[in-house]
Amino acid sequence: MGYSLYILRSVPTGRFYVGSSDNPVRRLEFHNSVERGFTSRYRPWKIVFAKEFETKADAAAAERRVKSWKSRKMINRLVQDEIFF
Repeated sequence: MGYSLYILRSVPTGRFYVGSSDNPVRRLEFHNSVERGFTSRYRPWKIVFAKEFETKADAAAAERRVKSWKSRKMINRLVQDEIFF
């Protein structure tokens, strides 16, 4: 089983959430149901990007790389397949 980098977009606000998981669909369900925390304020979320990696470490490294960008513009480009990982 692989691990994925995933990016969620808040439907009402357009905010992004970047994470990694062995099951992005299960994580989406969690983020849309959790009662507290960052993601609860911006529900509902939808998956707008997912890329699978062979190892958990590779997916976590990709997550850290995307989070280090701190740029909505770069994440938009990734989601729209304008840049490649």
